[in-house]
Amino acid sequence: MNEFRRLARAWLLAVACLLASAGMVQQATAAEPLASWNDGPARERIVAFVQAVTDPRGKHYLPPAARIAVFDNDGTLWSEQPIYFQAAFALDTARAMAAKDPAIAANPALAAAAKGDVKALAEVIALTHANITTDEFAARVRDWTRTARHPTLKRPYTELTFQPMRELLDYLEAHGFSTWIVSGGGVEFMRTFSQEIYGIPPERVIGSSIKARYELRDGVPVIVRLPEIEFVDDKEGKPVGIQRQIGRRPIAAFGNSDGDFQMLEWTTAGAGPRLAMIVHHDDAVREFSYDRGSHIGKLERGLDEAATRGWTVISMQDDWKTVYSPAR
Repeated sequence: MNEFRRLARAWLLAVACLLASAGMVQQATAAEPLASWNDGPARERIVAFVQAVTDPRGKHYLPPAARIAVFDNDGTLWSEQPIYFQAAFALDTARAMAAKDPAIAANPALAAAAKGDVKALAEVIALTHANITTDEFAARVRDWTRTARHPTLKRPYTELTFQPMRELLDYLEAHGFSTWIVSGGGVEFMRTFSQEIYGIPPERVIGSSIKARYELRDGVPVIVRLPEIEFVDDKEGKPVGIQRQIGRRPIAAFGNSDGDFQMLEWTTAGAGPRLAMIVHHDDAVREFSYDRGSHIGKLERGLDEAATRGWTVISMQDDWKTVYSPAR
């Protein structure tokens, strides 16, 4: 009888192990990488590239320190129409300030900026972004992201991130990549939410910046933002910003407009395996459709030269099963 019990216990343990293994397989299947991507050349190229640089037995293997991937933000990780979200922040903040200050309300730049006047918008950005401390500015951005809604999609701006791209960020991080944001947007603006919505810490955000200085206010040390441009992280500025902050050439770059062209060009000019991809906004039903001649996110040279340069164009319409991340 004792022998029978011993065998029974062994059999039950074996069955339990099999069931646990089956559960692990099922869980792995449910967690399929890039689940929001349709099968096609774009997804296949991403997977093949990642496999090539992470297989220690392969000829294209690269150590984790070399696995650097850079992403534009506006139009690549989240939407950018009808205006850049940071411009919407500036206009909303200026209106809130005008409600409390008649002098600001009388400023003609507010009305002109709302109509698309670029020079007036620069004045509004200076009004809302400068002459305050970095802590005050971060608080101002967080207050806005908690309450502001997109004018047509009626969702918080921070929910208008692209689910396929967020999956791509997670996929790369899971395979030893360090992912970076390299955007023309304000660096301090993006740093307030990059960790929360992308999982990218603020120290891995490269962007445009204004000058700042250290001060003591009532005995408290602060960093004060000044109304002077320090660095523009767009076009030729993107490779410069990457070199300044990272000090290594990336092996993968993702953008959506001609403002990202030099970043993709710089990335793919390096030796060894390289990946460059352009998000093409061609889905007017689920997002927006634009490229050539667009006032935001113009894409002309990138479309014309992608094929000859070996860059992959991602079609929102064809390559993505879904566009936006689920509502919270």
